[in-house]
Amino acid sequence: MNWKDELKPFFYIFGAFLTIYFLPVGYQRFNNAIFEGLYLVKWYAREHFLLCLIPALFIAGAIAVFVSQDSVLKYFGSGANKILSYSVASVSGTVLAVCSCTILPLFAGIYKKGAGIGPAATFLYSGPAINVLAIVLTARVLGFEMGAARAVFSIIFGIIIGLIMSFIFKDKKEDEKKDNTAVYYNTRPLYQTAVYFASLVGILVFTNWGRPIEEDGLWYFVFLNKWKITLFFFLLMCYSLYKWLKASAVEIFFIIFVPLLFWFTFGSYEVAMTAGILVLSVVLLKEKDNELGSWLEQTWSLAKMIIPLLFYGVFAAGFFLGRPGYEGIIPSDWVKFAVGGNSIFANFFASIVGAFMYFATLTEVPILQGLMGSGMGKGPALALLLSGPALSLQSMLILNKIMGSRKTVVYVSLVVIMSSVVGWFYGMFF
Repeated sequence: MNWKDELKPFFYIFGAFLTIYFLPVGYQRFNNAIFEGLYLVKWYAREHFLLCLIPALFIAGAIAVFVSQDSVLKYFGSGANKILSYSVASVSGTVLAVCSCTILPLFAGIYKKGAGIGPAATFLYSGPAINVLAIVLTARVLGFEMGAARAVFSIIFGIIIGLIMSFIFKDKKEDEKKDNTAVYYNTRPLYQTAVYFASLVGILVFTNWGRPIEEDGLWYFVFLNKWKITLFFFLLMCYSLYKWLKASAVEIFFIIFVPLLFWFTFGSYEVAMTAGILVLSVVLLKEKDNELGSWLEQTWSLAKMIIPLLFYGVFAAGFFLGRPGYEGIIPSDWVKFAVGGNSIFANFFASIVGAFMYFATLTEVPILQGLMGSGMGKGPALALLLSGPALSLQSMLILNKIMGSRKTVVYVSLVVIMSSVVGWFYGMFF
């Protein structure tokens, strides 16, 4: 036996032993941090897994199957018109009201199809950063100038980050990035594919439409009727499946009937949606050798890669930083002390905390409201707003899997550094 080859497993075993031996079980803060990690995982599973992540996975799977690589390369490839590709990618958040985790399957879908790293990175940042409802909420709660600064710099950041990523990491030639996934896009008119995707995006957007602060106006009207609007897009999806994707009438009947049955029985939209997803999955599972079967295969392929890392990352974020209003292993007083004033360190620390903490859509605003009430400076607040919604620990783990460690490190570093610098300048004037 060559003992030099055994050093690596020895140190793994020895390190695991020391970790377990000195594990601070019984220490109150450690015990609380464990529970905070578990609470955050449970909360994410209940509030975002079903309504956000699963629809996003199905959309990403559909991109892999129904969108031709030529179409993606035309708008997002390395040879695409830069103004068009970066403009479309940078305003994606106005349509997709998603968090840093939900955007990942969509990013993986277009990146796998051959999108250039520049436009793809712009899409990755802008998707969760430029949320119209979140920006309006920021302006109303934290002040108009804060909301305006968040909107303007989110768009600018998305474009600059994409351009820098494109400059550093030259895209491979299009023939080297060829994706062999079966594509059915060219077998039907473009409008049919567009309607089908609109139905999927509509389901994602309106199931996650948050409650606005003021109980009047258009936003509140949409909130009150979001499940009716979701039902419309669901029926539109079923129509697309039957009319254009060749699902049978019996299959469509069960896809519609079972969710409605569960809704009338339990009175819960979430239960009805769970039933609908299960029935749809069973229907797609039966369609093994056609486009519907390929849709499920691609969705499941992404799910296997993303979901385990996602839950691990959510737990770790809860363990270290806790939930809003609760503490993890790192005392919240340390955070409040570190982000006071407008020093470079305060802005950088706020960007780092934002990058590793998990923010569900719209939750960053009340969290910041509390931190600013405890002495957080306006500069660090903006820095956290620019880095937090676009990043999280779990998103970093998944991005490392999708595009590799070098690209992930550069992308995260750009977000943190740019957020810190802009926050510092903003704090000098406000």
